[in-house]
Amino acid sequence: MNNIERGGISVEAAHIFPIIKKWLYSDKEIFLREIVSNSCDAVTKLRRLISLGEVKDIEDKDFKVTVTLDKEAGTITVCDNGIGMTVDELKRYICQIALSGALEFIEKYEGENGDAAGIIGHFGLGFYSSFMVSSTVEVITKSYTGAPAVKWVCADAGEYEIEENCDTDELFDDKGTAVIMHVSDEGKEFLEASALRDILDKYCAFMPVEIYFDDGEEKSCDCEEENCEHKPTPINDTCPLWLKNPSDCEAEDYKKFYTKVFHDFREPLFHIHIKADYPLNFKGILYFPKITNEFESLEGQVKLYYNQVFVSDNIKEVIPEYLLMLRGVLDCPELPLNVSRSYLQNSGYVTKISAHIVKKVADKLNSMFNLDREGFEKIWNDVKTFVEYGCMRDRKFYDRVKNSIVYRLCDGSYATLAEYLESAKDKHENKIYYTSDKTKQASYISMLEAQGIKVAVLDKFIDTQFINTVEMNEAGVKFCRVDSELADAVKGGDASEIEAVSEVFKKIIPEETKITFESFKDEGVPAILNISEQSRRMEDMMKMYSAMGEEAPMSFPTEATLIINSNNALIKKLEGSTDEAMKEIIAKHIYNLCLISQRGLSAEELKSFLSDSFEILSML
Repeated sequence: MNNIERGGISVEAAHIFPIIKKWLYSDKEIFLREIVSNSCDAVTKLRRLISLGEVKDIEDKDFKVTVTLDKEAGTITVCDNGIGMTVDELKRYICQIALSGALEFIEKYEGENGDAAGIIGHFGLGFYSSFMVSSTVEVITKSYTGAPAVKWVCADAGEYEIEENCDTDELFDDKGTAVIMHVSDEGKEFLEASALRDILDKYCAFMPVEIYFDDGEEKSCDCEEENCEHKPTPINDTCPLWLKNPSDCEAEDYKKFYTKVFHDFREPLFHIHIKADYPLNFKGILYFPKITNEFESLEGQVKLYYNQVFVSDNIKEVIPEYLLMLRGVLDCPELPLNVSRSYLQNSGYVTKISAHIVKKVADKLNSMFNLDREGFEKIWNDVKTFVEYGCMRDRKFYDRVKNSIVYRLCDGSYATLAEYLESAKDKHENKIYYTSDKTKQASYISMLEAQGIKVAVLDKFIDTQFINTVEMNEAGVKFCRVDSELADAVKGGDASEIEAVSEVFKKIIPEETKITFESFKDEGVPAILNISEQSRRMEDMMKMYSAMGEEAPMSFPTEATLIINSNNALIKKLEGSTDEAMKEIIAKHIYNLCLISQRGLSAEELKSFLSDSFEILSML
């Protein structure tokens, strides 16, 4: 029979402290967040005991945390007037690494399924982050129970001393805890008031207990005047906007909060206030920022908080990639305080948060469309690209917002897909005519609008990709660029081929370009060049994947058709003329004008076009 020996792994403090100092957190500045969080927890615990009736001789008021810098002494002190500790509690929670007093408190007073009561720290390691910047740390504490005050002193080698019945008068009155960090040479940067202010502003701006910062230089005042300029004020907002009910918040509150958090004085386009209950349990406010121009950075910033404590500057895993331009804050108490990228990428909770955010964004867009159509249309151009991209990436998102998607028309008005098709049902069935360039395609637009056909403006590259998505999801719907086919409403009747005209055009156009004849209602247009919608979209797709730049000449699509208006006076003149040289110059000029409405001319084409133009003028 084999002998089996069991035991627990032991770690010597002399060996673990160097690891704590270097690797507990990637950023040293987090030490202040951890110590201030512990102080807030001390206050929160005492408040909870008061609310439960466990403590009756202490009033729930005037609780605070004070961060004091003494540059001359080389110390940073974080002091609270919260629950405090007895000597036994200090030995249990401070002398044993990773034993969390917060977890014990929750288990004792809230039960297994109880609320955490806003308590921040759950892991027990936070206190030891103080050694990342300190050579020695003192803890002076006195329990609310009236037990004697205790002083604990520990050097960064891990050896400590405990003294009972110490003096606490200069730190707090009858209860509380002070953590005094004697800053080491490696942490001297944190003895600057500006550095501490920046850390407090970043990590502690919304913690649930009032936090005061004393840099040793500010004047204090004991007067009772409420607006005294020397009276200290907390550096944090203990009840941030995301904790309030949306019905209690004004539009101006959201604007001020946005400016405060993101230092952007431009008014955001809209905001979304989220209060998700069980099973997600998270709160937040998201903003769609104003984009000044297309070259501006579109990357947003969603700050992650844990029970009002700042965790990360930008958690992209919580927001779908097509909504990354959003700015805002999310408070997720279900996420660990020391959250990692790998955790977020593989967390089912994060996936559910992301899905909920997508739903709320879709609901907001639909709400704005239904309740304030005019206001919605004013911001549409700012959000269009992201909505279209979201629809392309997420079918559920498309299904949610499709009835609120509007298309800008050439006349400046807007129409949904259903509205456009309803207005055009007598002219063309299930076709949406659009332009990608109002200037180049002006003649095509004019012909359609003259017959009462509205033309949508889809002039961004993503528009071409987006309409593919719409066609795949909406049975029978087809988008046609104004120069891709001749609408039936534009035709003026039957027309047959004019052989003499056909022959002269065949001499000057590419061999692969087809020639057809139609009778246009608009007699002033001699010809138009139509490009197959399918060929042009393929060309656009190749352009996207090609290494060729935007300014490089593109190969002309093969499925091109020159449609000649047999009803035009100039075409009739060509038919009856016997001057072959003149006919060829005129035909070439007409074709080049058609080309210009499709694309820019190459250098050789432009040179030839100008030469022909001068020659035509000389004939007059």
